[in-house]
Amino acid sequence: MTLYLVATPIGNLEDITLRALRLLKEVDLILAEDTRHSRKLLSHFVITTPLESYHQHSGPKRVQALVEQLIQGKTMALISDAGTPAVSDPGVELVQACIAQNIPVVALPGANAVLPALIISGLPTDRFVFEGFLNDNQTKRKEQITAWKTEPRTIVFYEAPHRLRKTLGELLTMLDPQRPLVWTRELTKIHEQVGRSSLQEVQHFFQEHEPKGEFTLVLAGIREHQPRDLSDEALSQELKRLVQSGQSPSEAARSLAEETGLPRRRIYRLSLELGDF
Repeated sequence: MTLYLVATPIGNLEDITLRALRLLKEVDLILAEDTRHSRKLLSHFVITTPLESYHQHSGPKRVQALVEQLIQGKTMALISDAGTPAVSDPGVELVQACIAQNIPVVALPGANAVLPALIISGLPTDRFVFEGFLNDNQTKRKEQITAWKTEPRTIVFYEAPHRLRKTLGELLTMLDPQRPLVWTRELTKIHEQVGRSSLQEVQHFFQEHEPKGEFTLVLAGIREHQPRDLSDEALSQELKRLVQSGQSPSEAARSLAEETGLPRRRIYRLSLELGDF
């Protein structure tokens, strides 16, 4: 009667652990996000354990049915398509249900994209925050990015290739264009890539290059910035950039005041002086 959370490779099949291989062979049932995808992995390692699906659309009835099987004495392993299950993947609800029924839950450490991207970035690793995928809701998404203006910790997050350009455009609109950003693509795979530059330079790069593969991005916390030029001239140029990106002068003034910590009255006065520029 145990639920095992088993990490699987994010690309290179050699990254699976010996313990993971043993448990996947020993449990009564393996729960996979996509059985067709996971069956390829299991076939490669000659694992014949019964395989069933458990994904984001599995509702409470499915969770309850699995919990009942566990209570009856079955052992199960939960895996995701790639990496560590229950991290930006289905699984949290099942883990919570098991805990509520005093069913042992055991996590096996293993492959994930977050830590490799962080340690390869060259940005501070002593304190960091993982944001998963940005929220689909536009209002919550804006709130999430706004919070990064004053976040001192290194920020790690995921993005899909078809949304990368939009996300970079939003970040460039709301954050300092010179803020260091590291992008990683297809980690551990043949076409692994890592790029290190400013937010603005990354955005320009992907305007000219089609984003392909899964991305893990690492954004510097605000302590990574060089001292900013807070002269009236520099602040006016920043206000112009924000207004040109679509913000009203008052919105731009408020955003810049929050980002710099300078008095809103000073920023607002500069916004009034912009005119039609």
